[in-house]
Amino acid sequence: MWITHIAINGIILYNIGMYLRRVSRKNKDGSTVAYLQLAHNEWNSEAKYAKARVIYSFGREDQLDVNALRRLVESISRYLSPEEALRAQASIGQIADFTFKSAKRLGGVWTLDQLWKQLGLDQIIQTLLVGRKHDNNVERLIFTMVANRAVDPTSKLGLQEWIRKEVALPGLNEAHVHQFYRAMDLLLGMRSQLEEQVYFATADLLNLEVDLIYFDTTSSYFEVEPQEAPDGEQLRKLGYSKDKRPDLLQVVIGMAVTKEGLPIRCWVWPGNTADKTVVEEAKKDLVGWKLGRVINVMDRGFSTEDNLTTLQRAGGHYIVGEPMRSGKKIVDEAMARKGRYQKIRDNLEVKEIVVGDGEKRQRFVMAYNPKEAEKEKKQRERLVQDLESALEDLHQLPEKKHTKAACALRSHKLYGRYLRQLKDGQLRINRQALHDAERYDGKYLIRTSDDTLSAEEIALGYKNLIAVENGFRTLKSTLSLRPMYHRIEDRIKTHVLINWLALLLIRLAELKTGDTWPTLRRTMDQLVLGKFSSQNGDFYQRTELTAEQSQILKILGVEAPQKIIRIDLKA
Repeated sequence: MWITHIAINGIILYNIGMYLRRVSRKNKDGSTVAYLQLAHNEWNSEAKYAKARVIYSFGREDQLDVNALRRLVESISRYLSPEEALRAQASIGQIADFTFKSAKRLGGVWTLDQLWKQLGLDQIIQTLLVGRKHDNNVERLIFTMVANRAVDPTSKLGLQEWIRKEVALPGLNEAHVHQFYRAMDLLLGMRSQLEEQVYFATADLLNLEVDLIYFDTTSSYFEVEPQEAPDGEQLRKLGYSKDKRPDLLQVVIGMAVTKEGLPIRCWVWPGNTADKTVVEEAKKDLVGWKLGRVINVMDRGFSTEDNLTTLQRAGGHYIVGEPMRSGKKIVDEAMARKGRYQKIRDNLEVKEIVVGDGEKRQRFVMAYNPKEAEKEKKQRERLVQDLESALEDLHQLPEKKHTKAACALRSHKLYGRYLRQLKDGQLRINRQALHDAERYDGKYLIRTSDDTLSAEEIALGYKNLIAVENGFRTLKSTLSLRPMYHRIEDRIKTHVLINWLALLLIRLAELKTGDTWPTLRRTMDQLVLGKFSSQNGDFYQRTELTAEQSQILKILGVEAPQKIIRIDLKA
């Protein structure tokens, strides 16, 4: 299968004009240093003559076996018809002096590595490692774990085989699981500095204007029974599961995202942490970055009075969803206010509501979606039809079964709210409850502390809260954040941090190209690296770039890999 794939994508060696090139330079002390390069001549249509193109640089001449290099170049130059030779290889197993050995996916990890370097993550990590005891390849190990989440999520143990058999990782040929765990521990130690420096590097690269920061939480579970949790467990707890797995231990994950959808920070809290208790910590961490004017956008689960006060500290502001059925006096007043809606988008109308005066003045925006309102109305009509049918069926049941079925109907999550019980015990549809429900169709109430924003900006800003939800969805699906298998609490936190870095890279790729990461990954993973061997040495050559791959790299502003990635001489 690999041979056919490579032949189709045209792995070939240049068979014309390939030669060993020698270049030299003089040092300040007058000595000369020479370097050897593998080159070939390419015709330049504009200049009207052939120019030398360097395919591979071997390094200093005095450190190489020059005769071995010459033999290798001669072997490579004997390629006469590369495409026919590759087809023949499928049956006879070799091409001239070379034998095709294997192939690995290159394009996906190469693209991520280039984005990694665009953000300066390699240099940031190397700088943060100064003064820490570590191996030289820690930065490459961290990148490998991040790339694995984005390309082909696997366990840390599976990373060994992934590197060895599946992908060609820039700068790393092999690694062992204990090295990954050691790198994870080092990564956690630099977490706060890393998050801050990565954010500002991203802001500089994309010229971000940070005014709206979106915040939300989710949960992620573990494949371990609660009774198996060790004594003294602080992080993995039972709690409200947003994955609908209340039977499993979990952690709560928080994430802050820009309006462009780029994740700028993540948090990990114990699994029994309530949403309303985490705002102060998140606010404090972001204020420490001195971002300037920031408006925090949060969902309805965070709209407690204490949280709103916290969000206004240090000159901050908020846009927060307000539960319309909360029973708060101020919310009831806002809901009762009359006024005309202003259409600002298709299926989006708004009206501004101000409750109170002076210091007690509170500003709300009511958003209304006519299409959503119609949808909710039809859903309720179908629900009423189902209720009428269920009530009719109750009359046909014997008394014992009737009582049991009636209790089940009254306690039903959807049906119960639209039922009332008469004095004789009979159930009837509560028409007043249906009428009251119509008040909320297609509406959501937004509360803000910022008087400089228009009602349109507030509504659209809150609507974009979906950016965080999309981030969590990507974490759990594309990056396979869950289920988690780590037991050591620090490793759990680092696992989330690695997924956050992977999400940052793929969101950056999506933002620049306007395409989804799964589509980009499928296209780029067709760029493959082949290994060829001879008695004189081995060389590694990529397939030809397709038009789609070239376009992606161009839009991302990254370089394509060299034609020949590496040459290894045999002694």
